[in-house]
Amino acid sequence: MVRIPTAAVAATGLVGGYATARWTKKRPLGGVALAAAGAVAAKGWQQKAGNATAAALSGAYVAAFAGSHPLAKKIGAWPSVFAVAGGVALASWVAVDRRK
Repeated sequence: MVRIPTAAVAATGLVGGYATARWTKKRPLGGVALAAAGAVAAKGWQQKAGNATAAALSGAYVAAFAGSHPLAKKIGAWPSVFAVAGGVALASWVAVDRRK
């Protein structure tokens, strides 16, 4: 079975959630995509690294989503989304995915 790195799931959730909301013009639909990917990533974090790491990375995921909004006013929407997605992906890789 192919295992998708949690870093990829989390980054895809942030980018995909924004893309879904923007292109469908339905913010709640983007929220569903964001939440679904976040739940999948959190389950992976918990299974691979335990509850504490999962809680910390879940907090980072939510903070990235919230932080992307004010950041977008400074650097633009897409650059903001990519920046926070990259940050969460890096944190996830360091804390979970690089482990053997």
